[in-house]
This record gives sequence, C-alpha cells and structure tokens, in this order.
Amino acid sequence: MFRRLAASRSRIALAALLVAGCGGLAACTPAVDAGPTPAPTPIATDTASSAATPTPNGPALHPNDSAEANLPLFAQVTGAVWASSGSSSGRAYIDALVEAGFEKSAMQVTQDATTVGNAVESLQFSVRWGESECLVGQVGPSTGNPVTKVMDQLAEGRCLIGDTRSIDW
Repeated sequence: MFRRLAASRSRIALAALLVAGCGGLAACTPAVDAGPTPAPTPIATDTASSAATPTPNGPALHPNDSAEANLPLFAQVTGAVWASSGSSSGRAYIDALVEAGFEKSAMQVTQDATTVGNAVESLQFSVRWGESECLVGQVGPSTGNPVTKVMDQLAEGRCLIGDTRSIDW
C-alpha cells in the first residue's frame, strides 16, 4: 500500500510539473490565442477535399511569401473542415491543407484519439513555413471555435512539441 501511495504521489508531482511547464495545453505547444482570424467559409458538402477549395475571391496560397500572408488560407481551410463531418479527424485537416497547396512533408498532427479510444479534447496540426515560422491550428471541444496562428519554429524545424502522428498516407 505504501509503495502504491508513493508511486501515485510521484505521478501527481510529474503531472503538475508538466502542466506548469507546458501551460496546460495539449502537446505542449506555445499558447495559441483566438486572435483575429477570418470567419470560416461554410461548405456545401462534408468532404475534406471540397473543404480546401478556396473561394474565387477568397484567400490564396502564396508560397514565396510569409506565413502571415498564408494565414488567411490556412484559417479558411481549418474552418471549413471544422464545419464538416470530418472535424475530429486529423487526417481531414492534413488532406484539406494539402489540397489547398500546402506542403505535406512540412506538416505535423497530433493524435485523434486518446489511449483508451476516446476522441481527444484538442487536436493540433501545423505547417512548417520557411526556416523560422509555423502555421498552427487547434480544434476540439476544449478549444471551442478553431484557432489558427503563426508561431516560431521549435528545435529541428518542428512546430508541435510532444508525440505527433505519422503522416504516412
């Protein structure tokens, strides 16, 4: 009994340390605030592929420009997938971003499900942009509306901290 209590205390201390060190966010990414983001464009169907199609006068991909210049398209795609039936699937966000022209090999995504099979409360995905920036999106029940933001890259060109899912499709 004493050994189990000591193990529980060490787990509680470790959890408190992780929460304090990561600011309490899933995958320990820097805080993503709900700053000004264009309203998502609703889509007529619920497929991720049609969700990525930019509107004729809407945002477009600017591959030779800054991450900030590409944030409107990233936000539009994120909002469209969030409004679809694929809103809890990390793959849906990645596929829609690829269809919009973002580089798949520069992306990261967190897991869709917890270790016991429940949907995650917060799903994060990112596109590494250039040598120093990332486009980061966060969605899920604990997030409310989709959040998108430009953030600095982390070590080794990563955008998200912690375990991320292989994008092998």
